[in-house]
Amino acid sequence: MDFGSRDAMMRRMGRMDQLASIRRYQLEDGKGRGMRAFEVTNGSGLCFTVYPDKGLDIGPAQFNGLPLTWMTRNGAVAPAFYDGSGFEWLRTWSGGLVTSCGWINVGPPCETPEGSNGLHGRMDHTPAEEVNTRCAWQDDGRYQLEITGTVVHGRVFGEHLVTSRRIRTWLGEPVIELLDRTENRGYSTMPLMQLYHMNFGWPLVDEGATLVAPEHSVTPQNPYCAEHLAEWMKMSAPIPGFAEQVFYHDLPENSDGLAAMRILNPSRGLAVDVSFRKRELPYLIQWKMMGEGEYVTGLEPANCYPEGQPANDKRGILRRIEPGETVETVIRVAVAKV
Repeated sequence: MDFGSRDAMMRRMGRMDQLASIRRYQLEDGKGRGMRAFEVTNGSGLCFTVYPDKGLDIGPAQFNGLPLTWMTRNGAVAPAFYDGSGFEWLRTWSGGLVTSCGWINVGPPCETPEGSNGLHGRMDHTPAEEVNTRCAWQDDGRYQLEITGTVVHGRVFGEHLVTSRRIRTWLGEPVIELLDRTENRGYSTMPLMQLYHMNFGWPLVDEGATLVAPEHSVTPQNPYCAEHLAEWMKMSAPIPGFAEQVFYHDLPENSDGLAAMRILNPSRGLAVDVSFRKRELPYLIQWKMMGEGEYVTGLEPANCYPEGQPANDKRGILRRIEPGETVETVIRVAVAKV
């Protein structure tokens, strides 16, 4: 949406918050009580919530009042309730636009040289430090809204991985960029498993909606998923007793090094594009869950398969990060009317 020049806008307003803002507040009820939350609106119709106490992950997101994301029955849960054993992650997972999984384990619980690991690791349940927000005009003439902070993934006699996260959007543009810079500040080589669990829900996800991507290879996770490979891109109405399906996508990259997949809902006239830099995140994991209540399409850029650290090591695809090494990841979400 074009609002005209900076001067034209400011002649008509007292402050930029009238068009675009980052509003800070705290949750006051239930298991989320006391959690920090940042609500971002940018004048394009896009609105989303960032949780600093959950690794600066992104919760609900809407476009022109239409929800884009699937939220779990747990709601927003503070990290104090997190239990890192077994599959207990599922009791405190909130869903939303971005749930960071890893960085030591992605997938089922497992034993590794770093110790016992629960489902999908601790990243989403670790409060961020040095959290800041900034809204300002940039040299390119755009008004930028930005949230930054660091998340420390550390253990005495273990890993010391530090992720500096930057989330940004711009006035009038229905776009979110998430930029992570992860550094191994320890003195030993460590596994680095990264998966960005992006959870899209109704009414964007609905019967007749589809996934759209350039021609590429698709690998089913198991024989059951292989039986449904021909319909990986199709979404149905909720199905009683639906068993989740997972597919691994090897998407081509464009001239900017980005790979992308689109969720298209023609009846709503809406599409969402998920793009990611393939150099660091070579895989897109698709989670197809058409169940009742658990009705969600997951698009998950990743540097691993969600099978646990030992299985990735056995496959020969386990990413490791050396002492002093830094890895930067780029993810972009764009909403479009179609």
